[in-house]
Amino acid sequence: MIEANKAASFKKDVLVRLAKAFYNKTLVEDVNKIPVEMRPKNAESVRCCVYKERAVARDRVIAGLGLSIEKSDDSVPLSDYARIALDKEIPEDPNLTVIDIACNECVPSRYIVTDVCQGCLARSCAVNCPFGAIYFENGRSKIDPTKCKSCGKCAMSCPYHAITKIIVPCEDACPVGAISKNEEGIAEIDYELCINCGQCMKACPFGAVTGKSHLIYALKAIARGKKSVAMVAPSIAGQFNASIPQVATALKKLGFSEVIEVAHGADITTKNEAHELIERIERGDNFMTTSCCSAYVRTVKKHIPALAEKVSDTKTPMHYTAEIVKQRYPDCISFFIGPCVAKRMEAFEDPLVDFVLTFEEIDALFTAKEIDPASCEAADMGKDACRQGRGFSLSGGVAAAVQSIAGDEIEVKPVAINGLTPANVRLLKAYAKNGCDGNLVEVMACPGGCSCGPGTCPGRVNQALKEVKKICSESPDLKEELQK
Repeated sequence: MIEANKAASFKKDVLVRLAKAFYNKTLVEDVNKIPVEMRPKNAESVRCCVYKERAVARDRVIAGLGLSIEKSDDSVPLSDYARIALDKEIPEDPNLTVIDIACNECVPSRYIVTDVCQGCLARSCAVNCPFGAIYFENGRSKIDPTKCKSCGKCAMSCPYHAITKIIVPCEDACPVGAISKNEEGIAEIDYELCINCGQCMKACPFGAVTGKSHLIYALKAIARGKKSVAMVAPSIAGQFNASIPQVATALKKLGFSEVIEVAHGADITTKNEAHELIERIERGDNFMTTSCCSAYVRTVKKHIPALAEKVSDTKTPMHYTAEIVKQRYPDCISFFIGPCVAKRMEAFEDPLVDFVLTFEEIDALFTAKEIDPASCEAADMGKDACRQGRGFSLSGGVAAAVQSIAGDEIEVKPVAINGLTPANVRLLKAYAKNGCDGNLVEVMACPGGCSCGPGTCPGRVNQALKEVKKICSESPDLKEELQK
């Protein structure tokens, strides 16, 4: 698992500079300088020249301001876009956008024969190709692109591993075929198909696919002085090399009034989803799927409507946490803080959630304000959330939580879909048509779970997974809490 890269560092640098300019009340005045300051003359360039680097930085700034790059105009100064962002009250939909000048115009995905080919007697590649696409020339195998269907059987059968697949990372990562090349070879998102999972954003090694940040909207809202509540996802564990109570103190230094764990909402989801599963199984349903992953729910709506009746009606942990927050502080501004860009789409549809910030964005704010969570005192966060809710961020965690409550009344047979991939989307379509071996299907869009989401802090994934497991082992059990 690749944990960190320079593309992520470049993105963070832009967000830090935007945040500093906002805090200094010089956003409009300073924003035009950002691309030049990031890539001054004679600076080392990954791309063809420093001027292209600056153009990419300019588009990254526009996305950092929460605006669509597709709608931008190179003749308009960044200061004008900063004014637009400062005047806007509601973030833009859709959330993802493409920095076209950053796109590397990758070659089409295909199988190729490398120089490792030995022209062996077995010729397994040709024998196993069902389309007759393999032929031999000068003692080496070749692939006829007009006949190849990219089934991969040639690569699987080659004893020398001489055949390999060239992929387009963003297209390969998208589970629903929502991203492709336009006539100019630039990546383009079909928003009618897109489920907003962010896998393309995470996969692109050039950082060409990105999200439109809520950073400026959030900073404006906090600056107004209204009560602002940070709802931190369970996957926050391990993101900042500090305990959750220490991170809570750091968030309050950023201006948040209160901090609450979304794991409390996850505990409510666990109880409700367990009761719903029992009711469904007792009335004769063959299986139910979880409903916590926004990208999965959107997948069902757009691509697997036959599965809709199997999706749990239970609300997400974010919703239940926001419900708690709005009951306590009816006039507050609620911020979901997590690893997920799909949650922004869910927030557009949930009036209880005002803004969504990723851990990546929070990390940029800590850097801009020179706040080190590890040096902060631990905040008093009240009653601990239970291990079931805190485990929601791990693959298999939701199903395990539901099973722990429902398991005494019915036999729970969990099935985990660990990441939405084209193959797993096909599997879910098969479940909709033919049923499955289990009766509780947990679906996570991100392989490994939410702790591996596209909005996590670079370089923290493996540590975060360990920390979530550790915190879960130390947390109270929901079943025991319910029996008190």
